[in-house]
Amino acid sequence: MNKVCMIYTGGTIGMKKEEQGYVPKKGFLAEQLSLMPELNYPEVPKFDLIEYDPLLDSSNIRYEHWMRIAEDVHRLYDDYTGFVILHGTDTMAYTASALSFMLRDLCKPIVLTGSQIPFGVIRTDARDNIISSLMIAGEARVPEVCVFFGNKLFRGNRSMKMSSDEKGAFESPNYPELAESGVQIRYFDKNIAPPGRELIYTPVGEQKIAVLKIIPGISYEIFNAIIDNGLDALVIEGFGAGNIPNLNGELVTLLSKVEDTQTPIIICTQCIRGSTLLGEYETSAQLKSINAICAFDMTTEATIAKLYYLLSKGYRGEKLKLRMETNLAGELTR
Repeated sequence: MNKVCMIYTGGTIGMKKEEQGYVPKKGFLAEQLSLMPELNYPEVPKFDLIEYDPLLDSSNIRYEHWMRIAEDVHRLYDDYTGFVILHGTDTMAYTASALSFMLRDLCKPIVLTGSQIPFGVIRTDARDNIISSLMIAGEARVPEVCVFFGNKLFRGNRSMKMSSDEKGAFESPNYPELAESGVQIRYFDKNIAPPGRELIYTPVGEQKIAVLKIIPGISYEIFNAIIDNGLDALVIEGFGAGNIPNLNGELVTLLSKVEDTQTPIIICTQCIRGSTLLGEYETSAQLKSINAICAFDMTTEATIAKLYYLLSKGYRGEKLKLRMETNLAGELTR
């Protein structure tokens, strides 16, 4: 029988209500799983549970935690049919994106899931998310890092958290679903990446990456202070197709500084759907002239994770731009 490794990192799914509110509680998740008779059904694969200590609220996730998850998957890769990562929802899309670059050429599923309502609370979504994720990991038909939530399976580096209070908290705006859990689990094979040959694990290190969202009337003095602080990369969320205001010529000063410090500048769109296209409008033409990197239809989460991956591998300048604008793990449409 197929066997799955379940790694519990923390998050709402295993929180218990205390006087101060819901908090991660050691052993609480294992206790709740032991009360689920569904996990003994023959359709559900057997699993081993690894519980991290300390358990983390996902808002505290850093690159070191991505490393720990990736290292555990790498170490145990040959022992299991697939992996389920139980994770808090707030940064799940970041972790899924990071793992998709750190663990390349997969031939097994890595399914991230969690819940909006904790175990032990009426109407919790934890049970359905765990059962379906286990079955998907055990069937091993999706050799990708994925996010399962609200009965849908998404490519991890295409997913975004879209709601703080709906059970269907995640969507994949620019890429179709990989599978859907209804009466049966339906796989959409044409959307699923082919299996790799041999797992390639790449660790990542600390990077100074800033994200700035353009607003009407923004002052570019904010950018100057950030760039002076030894930044490794600056991600800008522009309007529409990547447009940035330049009413008083302030942008020219900023771009000169970017060139002087050789700080990579990556342009994303604030739009949920669609793509950044530099040079389509006059307000983004100057960005193209300084060789700014275009994120195309990558999510901001995937853009940041990809920067961690490529900067950790030592890419800079033209080599960084080339790889950022090239599809590496299904994260962009190119």
